[in-house]
Amino acid sequence: MIESIGIGVGIVLLLGWLGLEWVYRHRPGNALETLPGNWQIETCEPQFYRLVGEQTFINPTRSLEVMMPELRVEVRLLSKGSLAEVQHRIEVIPLHPDAEARPDGYWFAYIVKSRKQTTVKINVEITGPNLSELKAAWVQVHYIAYGPKGRIPHTCHAVVPLRFPDPNSGMEWRPISGGQVLPIPTHLLTQLDTCTEVVQRYVSPQAQSGDIVTLGETPVAIMQGRLFHPSDIQPGWVATRLCYFFLPTSSLATACGLQTLVNIEGPLRVFLAFVVSAIARLLGQHGMFYRLAGEQARLIDDVTGTLPPLRSVHYFRSREPSTSRQPNKSRNRIRSSHCRCE
Repeated sequence: MIESIGIGVGIVLLLGWLGLEWVYRHRPGNALETLPGNWQIETCEPQFYRLVGEQTFINPTRSLEVMMPELRVEVRLLSKGSLAEVQHRIEVIPLHPDAEARPDGYWFAYIVKSRKQTTVKINVEITGPNLSELKAAWVQVHYIAYGPKGRIPHTCHAVVPLRFPDPNSGMEWRPISGGQVLPIPTHLLTQLDTCTEVVQRYVSPQAQSGDIVTLGETPVAIMQGRLFHPSDIQPGWVATRLCYFFLPTSSLATACGLQTLVNIEGPLRVFLAFVVSAIARLLGQHGMFYRLAGEQARLIDDVTGTLPPLRSVHYFRSREPSTSRQPNKSRNRIRSSHCRCE
């Protein structure tokens, strides 16, 4: 009798624990989402730049409140020359719908209620004797999401280009087999750009009917926002165990790199693909993992995949094809616009 009661209590406790764990794993917790920042160069003078941006935070949960007790902004300037005499000042202005900003600039803890949002305005003033060599401003918004899952730090990134090549100068056609190609430099392409705007700005002045326009895969993925900073990736069991078995040059040879694939395809598919590929390798068949683990397995770029500051993030393949082919039969010429970070 006592043993039966003990077994019954044990089962009830086990079911209770499993229920709590299920609820925990399926609750959104500190689910504070960010929209792509909206940035403008308000003033552009030889010795003074003024950048104005807005960053929006959304609480998508149905019943949970998420607090933002801390928020700070960091700006890193990228230049072709020295930054010794270049200075910048940052101003953060909360645009809360139900609370006014403090005049002293202090960030007070704010509660983002269920299915509500708040916005932060960021002003960046840059001064120096000669700002013509500046290429971009890397804006990092560090904030704390405080809620049911504790105190979790996050960072959202925005890269604001400051140097824009002239689309009408410094370009020469290069002969290739069967035609000619014209590489067209652009500014540092970021999430603030779109393929249509880039083509209209840099390609339209040179393009003619029948030309072929080609955009690189990585810049398109960047413009589509398909990039993640390693600080936002939490490697799990599968990623931390299996990454050691890939070649050092593979983008999946790091825990964060492999975790990006796990986040897309799921841990079960990645693990089974690894097991099957290991067996296939013993039988003399190579490359089976990349066939079974999903399309992104061979397309993910780990850090150092492009130019600074975007070389510190992970990339997925773009959502749409980045090349449109329209052959020109009347002219033996192919005009190619390669959207590269310049």
